[in-house]
Amino acid sequence: MKRRLQMITLLVIALIVLAACGMDQAPITSESEGIWDHFFVFPLSWLIIQAAELFNGSYGLAIMLMTVVIRLAILPLFLKQQKSSKAMQKLRPELDKLREKYDPKKQEDQAKMQQEMIQLYQKSGINPLMGCLPILIQMPILMAFYFAIIRTEEIATHSFLWMDLGAPDPYYIMPALAGVLMYLQMQLSTRQLPQEMAAQMKIMQYIMPVMIVFIGIALPSALSLYWATGSLFMIIQTYVIQMRDKRNEASSDVATEQ
Repeated sequence: MKRRLQMITLLVIALIVLAACGMDQAPITSESEGIWDHFFVFPLSWLIIQAAELFNGSYGLAIMLMTVVIRLAILPLFLKQQKSSKAMQKLRPELDKLREKYDPKKQEDQAKMQQEMIQLYQKSGINPLMGCLPILIQMPILMAFYFAIIRTEEIATHSFLWMDLGAPDPYYIMPALAGVLMYLQMQLSTRQLPQEMAAQMKIMQYIMPVMIVFIGIALPSALSLYWATGSLFMIIQTYVIQMRDKRNEASSDVATEQ
């Protein structure tokens, strides 16, 4: 579990750094070549333009709408990831017993432990890789949407609220808001994690918001708007899911008592 959290942390940080610093940022069009540009970035750019027409040319509202639509589209992956994480949490006491049973310094013991772990996973119907797979599927989608925003020429020539979408927020309000919402999102999402897992995620709770703020200060405000909208949606989504889980647990306890 610790290795999985470390891998997820590195992947998310790598995504933000890559998005902030690299890759092709030339305007995206239907004639853009390459699988990534033609089949991932351009379709999302086209959808942003179509969404803007629904709002009388407001690309700010279009970005917000498309962010919500994409988050809803990947919601099943998020739920699958959560289900896998909960299953692993229930299995954790038995996994801890196996770790205590074998000597970590002996290669033979480690091989036996791995074998018993695999048998335990199979018996419980759990695939430990399923906890990471949904995240790995989500990341290219979110990254493509990021590049659709920065490479759509129409966005750079429009304003939204007090911001020129193609330029950094002159008052730093949106980057700060994006950072605060990211922090709240991560606080809420780790609230129900076991204490040890929450401790492992703690550094991430501070690094991610700070990175969002500093990157948002330097990059077009359209990106901060995207991050803020995505975090707000995730806060609402996480809260609704946690409330649903609490109601289900309460109903289950009542049924057990009866």
